Amino acid sequence: MPTECSRDLFGFASVEGRRVEAGFDGGTISSDAGAVLLGATDRAVGLVERFAGCFRDGRRADLVEHQVRTLVGQRVFGLALGYEDLNDHDWLRHDPVMAVLVGKLAARRRDCAPAAGKSTLNRLELSRPEATRYHKISHDPAAIEALLVDIFLEAHAEAPEEIVLDLDATDDLIHGNQEGRFFHGYYGGYCYLPLYVFCGRHLLAAKLRRSNIDGSAGAVEEVGRIVAQIRARWPEVRIVLRADSGFAREALMAWCEESRVDYLFGLARNVRLVEEIAAELAEAAVESTLTGVPARRFKDFLWTTLDSWSRRRRVVGKAEHTQGEANPRCADARMLYEDRYCARGEMENRIKECQLDLFADRTSAASMRANQLRLWFASMAYVLLEALRRLGLKATKLADATCGSIRLKLLKIGALVRISVRRVKIAMASGHPWQRDWGLAHAALGAAH
Repeated sequence: MPTECSRDLFGFASVEGRRVEAGFDGGTISSDAGAVLLGATDRAVGLVERFAGCFRDGRRADLVEHQVRTLVGQRVFGLALGYEDLNDHDWLRHDPVMAVLVGKLAARRRDCAPAAGKSTLNRLELSRPEATRYHKISHDPAAIEALLVDIFLEAHAEAPEEIVLDLDATDDLIHGNQEGRFFHGYYGGYCYLPLYVFCGRHLLAAKLRRSNIDGSAGAVEEVGRIVAQIRARWPEVRIVLRADSGFAREALMAWCEESRVDYLFGLARNVRLVEEIAAELAEAAVESTLTGVPARRFKDFLWTTLDSWSRRRRVVGKAEHTQGEANPRCADARMLYEDRYCARGEMENRIKECQLDLFADRTSAASMRANQLRLWFASMAYVLLEALRRLGLKATKLADATCGSIRLKLLKIGALVRISVRRVKIAMASGHPWQRDWGLAHAALGAAH
């Protein structure tokens, strides 16, 4: 990578009588050599090519240095490698491994690098559904949303008998005057309220929303779109919708009942529900007092609200007494509570991966449109790393590793890169501790491709 640092040597304390010297004269070196696994993963699932196909390029072809596929791939690979800011690409564009990933080893013009800098990528992120005079690259939101579901469907060799779709809303704190800025009392700050839909580890939707809404707002539309796309491929699959009490709304439950979708929602505690399970709570309290450990009882009953529900629905009340306090909760199916409903907590780990490891909450652009596109870029980076985990790491110790751990252990590898007429040789660090798992991932991805 080009550098303007001095080639002078820097001296340090001697070790066993030998001088210790350092200098910026190692040649073309990358700290992200392991990322070639991301390229192999992309070839196996065809992510970047199809994601780039969701954009339309209105620029003059003879004046274009960086194609849309290069820009899209560079942004997705950069996020997967931990580079959250566009500013990072002003030096990352010279990285030889990034050049390999985007499939472009040299620029056509002398004043350009193989990959794009921050300004060009910024214009991509500011693209609109319809091109304008100053924003000639546009994108198709519906195509991007459909691609997430397509990749999920293609991950299965045959239709499963049942799938569980998890819904959840989370906070995305904002610190400027972005469009759609509202204060949220529960989260205690100005934020967006994105809606996520997962099926296991597969991300099916990431919808950016203002925070001055009910947590379930727009859920019917998102779930309806996803279910229609799934049933077009798998018409007989049983679909279960799972969410917390913030989604136990009449509109969503009625839609599920009309659309042959089973649902498992939490119900918020209220006085009438607690009275309904008062006897069970008393029994749990007695048992907990006698044994000194938490006790739990269930009651299965039909119940409706005073005015918001259109019909009576089956509810299971959980009467629990723990640490000297009653903890009544309600869910929509007794037999599914502990094994199925409680499992929805795993979705929160996936959201943490998206936000903490892949910077899905880096929504600092001025407009919600640009921030939604940023969220989709982060989502595609998650999809890419999940494909690596699913296809390449299933036989390794990293089969259940987080995206951050995969990046640290398999992608962040120092290497000397030599580019000749006949080949690109990436000489990775000989002492890398995860060589075996890296090799297994390479073999598995080759077989998948």
